[in-house]
Amino acid sequence: MANETVMLLEAIRQAQAEGKQVALATVVRVIGSAYRREGAKMVVREDGGSACMISGGCLEQEMIEVAMQILAKGQPGRTIFDYDEDKTWWPGCGGTVEVWVEPVEPQSPILGWLHSSESEPSVMATVLGGGEGRVWVGGGEVRGQITPLELHQAVVRAAEGMLTGSSRPTTRYIQEAEVFFDISSPVPEIVLFGAGHDAKPMASQALVLGFKVTVVDARPDLLAGFEGVRTVQAAPEEYPQKISITPRQYVIVMNHHLDIDRQALKFALESPARYVGVLGPSNRLEKILEALKLEGFVPSPQQHSRLRNPIGLDIGAESPEEIALAALSEIVALQRGFEGGFLSGKQRGIHETISLRLEPVQ
Repeated sequence: MANETVMLLEAIRQAQAEGKQVALATVVRVIGSAYRREGAKMVVREDGGSACMISGGCLEQEMIEVAMQILAKGQPGRTIFDYDEDKTWWPGCGGTVEVWVEPVEPQSPILGWLHSSESEPSVMATVLGGGEGRVWVGGGEVRGQITPLELHQAVVRAAEGMLTGSSRPTTRYIQEAEVFFDISSPVPEIVLFGAGHDAKPMASQALVLGFKVTVVDARPDLLAGFEGVRTVQAAPEEYPQKISITPRQYVIVMNHHLDIDRQALKFALESPARYVGVLGPSNRLEKILEALKLEGFVPSPQQHSRLRNPIGLDIGAESPEEIALAALSEIVALQRGFEGGFLSGKQRGIHETISLRLEPVQ
């Protein structure tokens, strides 16, 4: 499955290319239990076609009908779904879900904002009540206008603050106006150092989760077996010339060769990679770190804070596929600020985060 933002953009562009009107439905508030949270989106065409989901199947059919009515009127609107789980056919469908639905014109700023997620984080703030307008904040720019001016300035300040933290889409009241802050971030990327047999399930599962994937190895015959990923043929001494690691990338070192893993780990730790995981047991990592120490390289506290080993959630993984599942689950959990333990018996709400989210290296 492709990244959801990419799927949304493709669905909108396809509908517009066919001359069809299209609406975008966005969850702006959730009270109680719901399958998806604020920021979930769904595209609805005037002919009833749709793409992506705002729930687990509970709301989609009704949402299509509501969106088609919105398209007929030509004006955005909000609809509220209030479900009693004891009375619905769909398991897990409960709580109150508020959805903002808007027609999407070819020049709509929402398209530019969604497209911007490929390169930079940004926030789209939409006034739902108590004012008018929307602003798009990101890349050092402010696009759009909210009235009155005092509200515009306050919303921009709030949006700028959300860019620097671990914020999630949310609806807030600012100066008595109801404002939905939607957050768009670049597609996360995973870089695998090593193209062995266990790298293939790691890469394929990462693609399913919506990550971009790069695989690095010096052996062209092994790189030829990968599909849908970027491959880089490079020996350790070629890393600086051929590979550029960014703050939004998650690195997994899995060459299964102590000397190559040592060089890959040093390269990754010296980069701004958000996460550096080393496959294998802790005593193996200790050998690698000891060898690096003899070379004069000792990870700083900041570098060490990004280092993970053994990688993955503790699920008893044995096969390459299970190891990939465990490792990628850890990355998703850290990316979203969750511990990754069992949900059964959890006292907090299942979507309530903790302070584990990995932040980009400044």
